[in-house]
Amino acid sequence: MTESLALYIERVIEFSPRLFDSLWETGIMLFFAMIAAILLGIPVGTLLYLTADSRPMANRFVNRLINILVNIIRSFPFLLLVVAMQPFVRQVYGRATGDPIAASFPMVVIAIALYARFVEQSLMEVPKGIIETAQSMGATNWQLVWKFLFVEARSSLVIGFTTAVISFVSYSTIMGVVGGGGIGDFAIRFGYQRYETDIMYTAIVLIIILVEVFQWLGLKLAKKLDKR
Repeated sequence: MTESLALYIERVIEFSPRLFDSLWETGIMLFFAMIAAILLGIPVGTLLYLTADSRPMANRFVNRLINILVNIIRSFPFLLLVVAMQPFVRQVYGRATGDPIAASFPMVVIAIALYARFVEQSLMEVPKGIIETAQSMGATNWQLVWKFLFVEARSSLVIGFTTAVISFVSYSTIMGVVGGGGIGDFAIRFGYQRYETDIMYTAIVLIIILVEVFQWLGLKLAKKLDKR
C-alpha cells in the first residue's frame, strides 16, 4: 500500500508541470468567461427584465429578439457550439484550438447567455413594491436599476453568478475534446488516451475541488450581502 502510494506521488510529481500549465489554461478560460458574464451578461439580463410586458422599458420586439438569441445559445449543445464557432475564431484570432484564449471565445458566448438568464430571474424575484416605491420617488430607469433592483437582488445575483461559474468550469473541461487546453485536455490526453487512470482521476479530483471552492466562496459572499 505504501509502495503504491509512493509510486502514485512520484507519478503526480512527474506530471505536475503539465498539470499546473493546464490549471493556468483553465484559469484563463474562466477569467474571460466571468468577465463576459459581468460586463455583458448583466446588461443583457437587465434588458430582458426591463423590456418585458408591464415593465418600465416594455418593448415586445426587443424582448423577444433577445429572448430568442439567449434561448438558442443556451439550448445549443456546447460541444457543437465550439465546433460551429471554430471558423469564426480562426478568422478573428488566427487559430481555433490548442490555445486557452482561442478556447475562450465559445466560453464567452455561453457565459453571456447563461448569466443573462440568471440575472433576469434574480430581478424577477424583487418585490413589485420596491419598483413602485422607486417610481413614486421619481427614479429614472438608471436609478431604478442601480439603487433599487441591483441592491435588492444582490444576494441572488451572486448565487446565480456562482452557479454560472460552476457551469463554466464544466464547459472548460469540454474544450479538451477539441484540443482547447485546460484541465479537461490534460485529463483526456495524459490520462484517458494513455490509459493513465490515476492521472485522469487526479485531474477529476482537482476539478471537483475547484468547483467546491467556487461554491463555498459564492455562498459565503451571498450570505454576507443578504440583509433581509
